[in-house]
Amino acid sequence: MLVQALYNVVDSIFVSRIAGDSIKAGEYALTAVSLAFPMQNLMIALGSGTGVGINALLSRSLGEKKFEKSNSAANMGIHITFINYLIFLVIGLLFSASFIQRQTDSAVIASYGATYLRIISCCSLGLFFQMTFERLLQSTGKTFYSMISQATGAIINIIFDPLLIFGIGPFPMLGIAGAAIATILGQFLAASIGLFCNLKYNKEILISFKQIIKPDFDTIKEIMFVGFPSILMMSIGSAMTFMINLILGIFSYTAIAVFGAYFKLQSFFFMPVFGLNNGLIPVLAYNYGARYKDRIKQALRFAVFLAVSIMVSGTIVFQLIPATLIGFFTSSADSSADLTAIGIPALRIISLSFPVAGLCIALGSVFQAFSKGFYSLAVSVGRQLLVLVPVAWLLAQTGILNLVWFAFPIAEVASLTISVILFRILYKNTIATL
Repeated sequence: MLVQALYNVVDSIFVSRIAGDSIKAGEYALTAVSLAFPMQNLMIALGSGTGVGINALLSRSLGEKKFEKSNSAANMGIHITFINYLIFLVIGLLFSASFIQRQTDSAVIASYGATYLRIISCCSLGLFFQMTFERLLQSTGKTFYSMISQATGAIINIIFDPLLIFGIGPFPMLGIAGAAIATILGQFLAASIGLFCNLKYNKEILISFKQIIKPDFDTIKEIMFVGFPSILMMSIGSAMTFMINLILGIFSYTAIAVFGAYFKLQSFFFMPVFGLNNGLIPVLAYNYGARYKDRIKQALRFAVFLAVSIMVSGTIVFQLIPATLIGFFTSSADSSADLTAIGIPALRIISLSFPVAGLCIALGSVFQAFSKGFYSLAVSVGRQLLVLVPVAWLLAQTGILNLVWFAFPIAEVASLTISVILFRILYKNTIATL
């Protein structure tokens, strides 16, 4: 996860240094990638949410010693994955340009964004299969191989980014298209490694092409029953990002670029916590199936402590060196001054919410592991649509950009309140009765 976070930052750093006719070409490119991010996040939502459903069903089936069911969960997960890709192939071909144009009236930014998004969407097969194969490995405790798959893909991304963006050595200079191509190369390699590791080392499941092409609708229904709320929850994040981009666009394109840079930087701390979440879900699900109450409580206490600790360290870093962090995404004196002026208060204000967010993520893993996906959905809707976006819009009416950033800590406090209430209900009705 840390390697993946490093890729997210390095990729944007290279994009921000793209040269063009304007002195702010790099800033325009960074803004374009930020505008494409909601659609990218939607792809991740579909793939990751499907993975949550696979993870929960497979781990629970193994805990209950229902091995035929666990095999069916794995193969139907792969079946669903291919359907997910077909959806975004169509979206990429038909809607990439209109999606970007809806968020900007700059022809340069729109051109950059449409090019990047079209490639990412139409070639997303590697992304979807990478996530599924990694989830299969995580479900059976093969997290080392999952890490190898993801880390190798991220490293390939980092290597090919400058080669394809700037045309180093024998490679052509492709600009923002090069960034997209480097991304999909890494995803396809990661998917290939994930498939190999499942076939070679994941003996708890049997991947069968014959089963994959023959849909088992009962298993698909069980996967999506848990996975769909997670998909919807993460999709709400895409809608939130889209709307926040529109709100920030009232002030300047630079504000959107700062928001995009923030998302890349915060991944250094959020992605390890999400990785912890991914590892915690099968542990909780397995011990729930086996009815090991004490192990559930022990795992949850450890996860909460570690998640909050990671996020506190993130807050400290963002408070102490915001100028240095924003400086990674500047390529000229003009863009540096604008990005820094907006970015420093943005990073300091938003990072106040990190510790609360870590606790919410840890509690959310309990909802997913116990097939209470609706609880996670309620928390996500409350945080992002009922609090964050409306509060950001209201604060934007003051005409003071710095006030808009306070919507993030306000939303996290609301999220924690909802999470604690739902967790107490779940604990009383489910965990306490084991």
